[in-house]
Parts: sequence; C-alpha cells; structure tokens
Amino acid sequence: MSSIETASHEGVIEQHSIDYVPDAKRHGKVWHQGPFWFTGNFVLPTMVTGFVGPAMGLSLGFSVLAVVLGVGFGTFFMAFHANQGPRMGLPQMIQSRAQFGSRGAVVPFAATVFVYVGFLVFDTILATEGIGLVLPDAKLFWYPVIIAASIAIAVVGHDLLHLVQRWLTYLLILVFAVITVVAVVHFSGTPLPAEAPGLTAGWDTPAFLVQISLAAGYNISYSVYVSDYTRYLPANAPAKKLISYVYAGATFSAVWLMSLGALLASNLPDPDPIQSVRQIGDLVFPGFGTAAVIVSVLALISIMGVNAYGAMLTGTSALDGFRKVRPTVRLRVIGLTVVGLGSLVIGLLIPDNYIGSFNNFVLLMLYFLVPWTAVNLVDFYFVRRGQYAIAEILKPGGLYGRWAWRGVLAYLLGFLSMIPFFSTSFYVGPVAELLGEADFSFVVGLLVSGLLYLVFSRNLDRGAEARAREESGAVLEGSAR
Repeated sequence: MSSIETASHEGVIEQHSIDYVPDAKRHGKVWHQGPFWFTGNFVLPTMVTGFVGPAMGLSLGFSVLAVVLGVGFGTFFMAFHANQGPRMGLPQMIQSRAQFGSRGAVVPFAATVFVYVGFLVFDTILATEGIGLVLPDAKLFWYPVIIAASIAIAVVGHDLLHLVQRWLTYLLILVFAVITVVAVVHFSGTPLPAEAPGLTAGWDTPAFLVQISLAAGYNISYSVYVSDYTRYLPANAPAKKLISYVYAGATFSAVWLMSLGALLASNLPDPDPIQSVRQIGDLVFPGFGTAAVIVSVLALISIMGVNAYGAMLTGTSALDGFRKVRPTVRLRVIGLTVVGLGSLVIGLLIPDNYIGSFNNFVLLMLYFLVPWTAVNLVDFYFVRRGQYAIAEILKPGGLYGRWAWRGVLAYLLGFLSMIPFFSTSFYVGPVAELLGEADFSFVVGLLVSGLLYLVFSRNLDRGAEARAREESGAVLEGSAR
C-alpha cells in the first residue's frame, strides 16, 4: 500500500507513535531509505564537522581521508539499526526496553533527547542565519517561526517526513553539485590567502584522530533515529537491501558535505557555513549562492522535523515507563510543543560562537550513544537474533522488567571505560593527553559495552521469552483489528 493510500485511510495525521505498527498498515519502499538518509545528513552542521581537521592543522587530503574513515565506520552501526524497524514494528528507542528495562532505558533515553534537542537548536541557529541573507534575521521572530514549521511537519508525521526528505534530495544534489565543482575549480586556480590554514597544514596525528572521531560520532548519532523511519516497512523487507540503502544514503551525503567543509576550511580564513556557501555560489552568478543557502535552510527545517518527531517518540517512551500513557495524537501534539519550547529557550541562550559548542556537542553525543548502540546491536544480532516478545516490550512491567541490570551495567561500565580517552575543550582524559589529545574513546566504548553485554546475557531465560513471543503476535494483531 502506498503512503498516499495509507493517508487516505487514516487521515492526514499519523495515528501511531510508540505503539506497534501492525502488518495491515505497513507500507513504503526500501529504496526510499536512501534519499531519506541522504537529505538527513545533507545539512549545514554536517559541513561544520568537516571544518575541524583543517582548523587543527591537518591538510585537505588527510582531512578528507579522516572523514571517509570516520563516516564509513560510524554509518556501519547506524545502518544496522535499520533492520530492527520492520522486524519489530516499533520506534528505535522503545526497543531498548528489552536490554535496559522500561525504567532503566531512561539512561539512553536522556542521552537521545539531548541529541535531538541539540540538533534542533543548532539547526535553528543556522537556518536563521541563512534567512538573514534575504530578510532581517531577528532571533525572537525567526526562531519561533522555524521551530513551529518543523513541529508542524512532525505532527503530520512519518509519511510527510519521508516525502519531504525524498524530494529535497533531488534539489540538494543539483544545487550542491554546482557548488562543489565551482569550489574545486576556483580553489585549484587561486592562490591561498595569507591567513588560510591550507598554507601551513600537513600531517597531525591528534587532528587526524579527532576528525575521525567527529565524523564517526556524527553518523553514529543517527543510530537513535533509524527504526523510527523503517518501522512501517513490511516485516519481510530484505535486510541486506535495507541496510545497504541506509548506509549508502547516509555515507554519501556525509562524506560529500564534510569533504566540502574541509575544502572550504583549508582555503578560507575563519570559514562560516552560511557565508562560505554564499561566496562560492555567487561565483556561478550573483544570487546563486543566496539561493543555495535558502535550499539549505529548507533541508534544515525538514531535518528539524525529523529531530522533533524523534524527541517526541523518545520522551513519550520515557514517560510510559513510569506511568502508562495512551499514544494519542493529542499527546503527540503536546509532546512536540514541549520539545519546541525547550529548543527555543536553549537556542536563545546559546553563545554566538556556536561552532566551538557544536564540536563539543558532537563529541558528547559520541560518548553517550556509543555504549547504547553497542548493547542494542549485540542484543539484536547476537543474543536474541531479532526474536522479541513485542507485546511485553510495550508493557512497562512486562517480561523485560523495569530495570534490566545487564544492559544498564554494560552501558555504565562502557561509558566509564571511555572517560580516560575523552578529549574535549573542557576535559582531556589522561590517556588522550598522552596521545596528544587524540580521541578514540568510541572504539573502547563499543568493545567494552558490547562484549560485557554478551557475557552478561549468557544465562538469559530464553524459554520464558519464547513462550511470551508466541502469545505476543496474536495479542498485537488482535488489538490492531
């Protein structure tokens, strides 16, 4: 059944949120995941991530290599979450109850809301700056307008988000293909300004590892989103094809835009994502750069809708763990309003020098989410092998309990093991300091959390879960009729 047909049956606004999506309401095409995640990553904060290597003295070539390695590694984990959506029919984070318990899952839930709101704030700032090229960029006016537009998209929900992301892909590719070609040609034939980082850049080990960490962390952060947008696919959607489309879309856009950011940062003193795109675009003809920025603003508003939608799902899941809620449209609107107001307040309070804050934000995302993604993927692919009693996940006091010690302990120990390897502007761990402030804590966190959870899970009572799983299917499909 197509998205349009589904909408005609259920109305314009999506009816499901943290509840199970029954087989009769599954729809969509696997290939749609490619453009969805391409556009999801093809936003200006992605470009900002590529500024870091050149700013730390790393040459353009080594910066691009670090981007390719980091994105390739980080997207691997993100893409494998895609397979969970159609198998379980649930949003991404509520699935964590199987590993952490309905209340223990609040630990990764809090980190996830931090990610969603953080991106909402930075996207709002950048979108307002972009609008400021053609209209007055008054924060007190544009911040609420931009956030309200993204909330409206999220209220309509899943199908509209997919539609907007898919069509923006074609526009973004067209505009930024021109921007990229012009940038490469221009900088290849133009002497570097005296202050350009590219004049003195070369090999720098800490900078190389930091750029890898930021690129990896940026795409690992999308792990908390993925099943939200694959859960409506048929349960028999081919896993390899699905994972491949998600991986290709998210990797291609991130590598492209981060590499473009590295190119700009190597050749321009103090690069700014808005002004840099405008400057290069106007080399095509006056006004093209401004048009490219406005297209980027549209992509920012769309991904803000994606972030708001995910924050609402995660917040509702957390609340449901302590007090059972009915996932109604009214609750969805209330949740999205709270997310929007919180993002507005934080956006108005954040310092003007947001780029430094953004880099620390990406690293913090990496630190909090790496232990979760390790536990969640190990459970799905190696411990339970995709076999869950879904009806029990939806019960706050069901088979999976309120506090599942295996997941919580593996997460906490994994996080603690990463601390000596942290490297941020406000804290450098002792091991990172010995390595010249290089940061590869994500490798440590993945290994420690994943392996510990695998060990802790050796004595799980699989028999009780198998019996509950047999009952679960009938309960879910019966309640959907």
